[in-house]
Amino acid sequence: MSFETLLFEVRDNVAYVTLNRPDAANAINLQLAKDLAYAAMQCDEDPNVRAVVLTGTGKMFCAGGDVRSFSESGDEMPALLKEITTYLHAAVSRFARMNAPVIVAVNGTAAGAGFSLACAGDLAVAAESAKFTMAYTRIGLTPDGSSTYYLPRLLGTRRTLELMLTNRLLTATEAFEWGILNRVVADEALAQEAEKLARSLAEGPTLALGRVKDLILHSDDSLESQMERETRVIADSARTQDAKEGIRAFLEKRKATFTGR
Repeated sequence: MSFETLLFEVRDNVAYVTLNRPDAANAINLQLAKDLAYAAMQCDEDPNVRAVVLTGTGKMFCAGGDVRSFSESGDEMPALLKEITTYLHAAVSRFARMNAPVIVAVNGTAAGAGFSLACAGDLAVAAESAKFTMAYTRIGLTPDGSSTYYLPRLLGTRRTLELMLTNRLLTATEAFEWGILNRVVADEALAQEAEKLARSLAEGPTLALGRVKDLILHSDDSLESQMERETRVIADSARTQDAKEGIRAFLEKRKATFTGR
């Protein structure tokens, strides 16, 4: 499948999804939202994809929504936003629920929906020069792209409200200290570090990694419900080839060779 507004490549069981509207700061218009949804679906459907790296071309990761296209839609802007978020939210949901871990590599400013995408990844790595801001209320709009779900879980209510009400700008170091990022690296090392992390995860027990993601998504349930879910999931995981290989490798004191099955 080819895409108009993003680059897509699979290498060594890692899918690289790169937002590719550098002249528009990788802002999300309707086409990019559609491309992102179909790229996420392709990652989910391809058994060879065992990790995903989401990043952007140019100097910005993603400036958020394409405000120019919003303005040009005139009175149809509410309908346009409904259509854009239909595809954007489908992409976020698919990335969250697929087995393959998703690493967001933030190569520059992440604003609005770009910030939301950074929050929606399973892991997030950023260049030292990256900056983060919600920016929605600055133009009289409200957040989308999952940030009102993920940010309170990452930061708590007070800090989330501070970011969303004041549009405070965070440096990459501040975002790391607040718990939004897993690590911050030198600008020139970002691609290499993201690829190294992705390849490491792609060599892991993919079904187990996906089940971990699912358990965490449900972790706001009651204690007893979550523990019952843990029981069922670990029992199901024990049926996989990877679990059998992992246990054999542990007993034989060698590194396991996982196949994602």
